[in-house]
Amino acid sequence: MKRYMKNPVGAHYGLRPWLLQRLTAVVMGIYTLVLLACLVMHPIRSQADLRTLFGGGLFRVATLLFFTALLYHAWVGLRDILMDYIKPVWIRLGLQFAVAMALLGYFVWTAAILWGGR
Repeated sequence: MKRYMKNPVGAHYGLRPWLLQRLTAVVMGIYTLVLLACLVMHPIRSQADLRTLFGGGLFRVATLLFFTALLYHAWVGLRDILMDYIKPVWIRLGLQFAVAMALLGYFVWTAAILWGGR
């Protein structure tokens, strides 16, 4: 076995996650600019205005896409930090699992807020 293949845990991370993290940053930037433009053109003065803004299906989908990009962006960053600084494999995998479950919970929570309605 070659020397560099001793510990396969965490191997093969590289260009694809890096590119996807940059793409998610672009998605988040575009959404932020669109949201700011909407708020400048139609200032929020009440909860009814806020409900109207987020009431449209397209804006809800765009918001969910923003949060999906944000959570993936966070996953790649935190995974890389954990891989760089937590050397014991069982601790690192446990922390990665905890982070993944938290991010999944945030995704479900976001969807419940956007489509829960009252």
